[in-house]
Amino acid sequence: MTVPLLKIGVVLSTMAMITNWMSQTLPSLVGLNTTKLTAAQGGYPDRSIGVLPANPEESWQVYSSAQDSEGRCVCTVVAPQQSMCSRDARTKQLRQLLEKVQNMTQSIQVLDQRTQRDLQYVEKMEVQLRGLETKFRQVEETHKQNIAKQYKAIKAKMEELRPLIPVLEEYKADAKLVLQFKEEVQNLTSVLNELQEEMGAYDYEELHSRVSNLEERLRACMQKLACGKLTGISDPITIKTSGSRFGSWMTDPLAPEGDTRVWYMDGYHNNRFVREYKSMHDFMTSDNFTSHRLPHPWSGTGQVVYNGSIYFNKFQSHIIIKFDFRTSSISKSRQLDYAGFNNAYHYSWGGHSDIDLMVDEGGLWAVYGTNQNAGNIVISKLNPNTLQIIKSWTTNHPKRSAGESFMICGTLYVTNGYSGGTKVYYAYSTNSSTYEYIDISFQNKYSHISMLDYNPRDRALYAWNNGHQVLYNVTLFHVIRSEEL
Repeated sequence: MTVPLLKIGVVLSTMAMITNWMSQTLPSLVGLNTTKLTAAQGGYPDRSIGVLPANPEESWQVYSSAQDSEGRCVCTVVAPQQSMCSRDARTKQLRQLLEKVQNMTQSIQVLDQRTQRDLQYVEKMEVQLRGLETKFRQVEETHKQNIAKQYKAIKAKMEELRPLIPVLEEYKADAKLVLQFKEEVQNLTSVLNELQEEMGAYDYEELHSRVSNLEERLRACMQKLACGKLTGISDPITIKTSGSRFGSWMTDPLAPEGDTRVWYMDGYHNNRFVREYKSMHDFMTSDNFTSHRLPHPWSGTGQVVYNGSIYFNKFQSHIIIKFDFRTSSISKSRQLDYAGFNNAYHYSWGGHSDIDLMVDEGGLWAVYGTNQNAGNIVISKLNPNTLQIIKSWTTNHPKRSAGESFMICGTLYVTNGYSGGTKVYYAYSTNSSTYEYIDISFQNKYSHISMLDYNPRDRALYAWNNGHQVLYNVTLFHVIRSEEL
């Protein structure tokens, strides 16, 4: 009895390792973890310096080559002197095209290396699962009935794990897909190098089309890798303790790289001042901020900063306002037809939380209740420029029974409350127009959550918990299907 149970422990430990990898490795793979809770140590690639060519006017020359910390090849190239091609527009186009392909090559190399490394873990998991299944079968066939009964409960658990096997097969297919991308980029780079030697030998437009097509496929691969189903929420990380019991705070998921400004809004009504902190570090360690005055007070805690603008619900109305921080002016406002307001269909904690604006990997969303849907939650996808509704979904979940909600990859996740023991227990997928009841618990450390929003760049939940600004990391389970690319 002891040996089989120890082997089962190995399997479960391996599953924990895979789950941990999915929450930590993949976010860095797709570039979503650009905002970190602690500063990472920077580094620079080692370089081996070569000798400059004797006659740099003749052709493009490789000056040096080395490997960076990720194992990628880094090369320095000396171009022909400007006088040779300064009047040749096609040479400039070719150079820009080659730079784009080189950037894609680096991305694919990183994707390939990490996919192959993680595939080793997956294959090990598959072997253990299949081996465990065989042992269960042997126990039933060779032992007496009373011994087999002792394994019945464990076998039932094995049946739950069985669907993981085709998932593991999908990961194998993903590795092949990445390899295919890598080969295509290498072939394209070779053609570009030949084109440099024989200008006019190839059709530029056809070559540009091949690069664009490959770029789109790579972007689609990255997007699918970024999305998935919520499977876990980490313990809370308290960033700061400030403000009143209710409020909201956030970062911009579409901010340029290096822009880690934090936006802070205290209270849920009769306030119109938004604080801007220069960085997460400034927010955590100082009280230095810039204050922005909105033209109208906001309602609730469902505001969101997206691509340089803040979207908020105007107090005592069902009007959505887009305020541009760069121009300090309203760039768009629109009524959200039929949406309840002024505490008509709030979350269970109240606070004029009738209309909740949020973003995920797919864009801007509004979550609210209507009379037409008997006060149940309505999900609307909004055009971030015009604020027009692109499409709406009606659910069967009462808005007033929800503690809070957030969107991840087109799925709305709803909590069962805002105080005490809290869990995510309802999920509505806009991709399939279906819902399910789930059970994902998370720690409500300060016993009153009045804001809970997902940031797709950080892959984290931002929460306002009883005057504390808190972060939760999330674990997403996903599979890339090659036929969809």
